[in-house]
Amino acid sequence: MDITTPALLFPAISLLLLAYTNRFLVLAQVIRQLHASPQHDTPLVHRQIPGLRRRISLIQYMQGFGVLSFLLCAVAMFALFLESQAIGKWLFGISILSLMISLLLSLIEVIISTNALAVVVEDIDSSQRSS
Repeated sequence: MDITTPALLFPAISLLLLAYTNRFLVLAQVIRQLHASPQHDTPLVHRQIPGLRRRISLIQYMQGFGVLSFLLCAVAMFALFLESQAIGKWLFGISILSLMISLLLSLIEVIISTNALAVVVEDIDSSQRSS
């Protein structure tokens, strides 16, 4: 393995971290809008709060493991630059493992987000039926 192998992950991890940041910003905006809304004390909002809390936590860990992956990838490149093949390979392997954990957390966050949308659709459907 040479120094270019870990370098291949740099653009992918950078884009992934950007996507995670966008998810965080959208979630923060949703939470602030719910808080500012006069209807923030409705049962619909209360049903969504546990999911919002889990999503905040998941995004924090997603970003943390993504940054760890990026850092380990850089250190692996440095180790390979210093011709420490074994250390470089191990660091690169741990970097990939960290990236996989980050992606799994991202999948869980998407599932929670989808469930939250299902709650809203269910509320809209029940409102239309009662009208």
